[in-house]
Amino acid sequence: MSTLGRSGVQVSALAFGAAAIGNLFTEVGEEQAHEAVTAAWQRGVRYFDTAPHYGLGLSERRLGAALRAHPRAEYTVSTKAGRRLEPTTAGGDDLANGFAVPAAHRRVWDFTADGVRRTLEASLERLGLDRVDVVYLHDPDDHAEQAFREGYPALERLRAQGVVGAIGVGMNQTEMLTRFVRDTDVDVVLCAGRYSLLDQDALTELLPAAVTRGIAVVVGGAFNSGLLADPKPGATYNYAEAPAELLERALRLKSVAEHHGTTLRAAALGFCAAHPAVASVLVGARSAAEMHDCADQFAAAVPAAFWQELREAGLLPADAPVPTDEPS
Repeated sequence: MSTLGRSGVQVSALAFGAAAIGNLFTEVGEEQAHEAVTAAWQRGVRYFDTAPHYGLGLSERRLGAALRAHPRAEYTVSTKAGRRLEPTTAGGDDLANGFAVPAAHRRVWDFTADGVRRTLEASLERLGLDRVDVVYLHDPDDHAEQAFREGYPALERLRAQGVVGAIGVGMNQTEMLTRFVRDTDVDVVLCAGRYSLLDQDALTELLPAAVTRGIAVVVGGAFNSGLLADPKPGATYNYAEAPAELLERALRLKSVAEHHGTTLRAAALGFCAAHPAVASVLVGARSAAEMHDCADQFAAAVPAAFWQELREAGLLPADAPVPTDEPS
């Protein structure tokens, strides 16, 4: 277990990202979603991340229901604020936003103090919890001024009041996350997709700044939304079809992994976890089988010769930390 900054909130090295059980891309049955969370628990996962955005609240409801069987003191839950859900009668589905759910609500961007408070209250109701451990501002890319001026101070007040244990920001970019690390007192940032075997953007400024400031980093998108899990034509990268040059690079990585008797999935997860700033790596699983596979891959030792070949082939920066090979 690692601690998020100076907060005292602890997280497991492998975490469960609950977007998939919010019907990300395709439907997931209630029982299957429950089994995915149960499998995570069986494999030692004690940190679970969700958001109102994921399936218009479906992810939070399913995660809360599945965790009800476990002692509250034994797990950490994070959710997010910034997209407030409002009921709508527009009809249709939410596939335009990536989720196979009825469009019974609409998302309203809201990083005001009142919006953060109302969003958190609604999340607690859906989760069936009286508290969450971590709240992130969610994707404030186009709302920087409001997020820094109103949303972040609201999180500080919630932390000071003991309503939440840790506060942070979750984004798919590094520039604004680095600004939060340097200019605020967040405990943690969630960096999605910008630190992986295909994208080391976070290595330049964000991760070094986090180390300097003693702020934890949670890495999401270790597989870059699918390409590093199973590189093939049609695979997704950042939630869209992967460009040809990135597919070719992923296939090269896979070939090197197989040459060294390991898997690309194990290497992708191990790489993310190896940086000293990283407290936890999120994996999204939509079934028990996927969760068990992720746990197996996360636990697998990747040979040192694999990392050496990647560096020699120019497939990995020389200054990127890599796991130490462990004897089998």
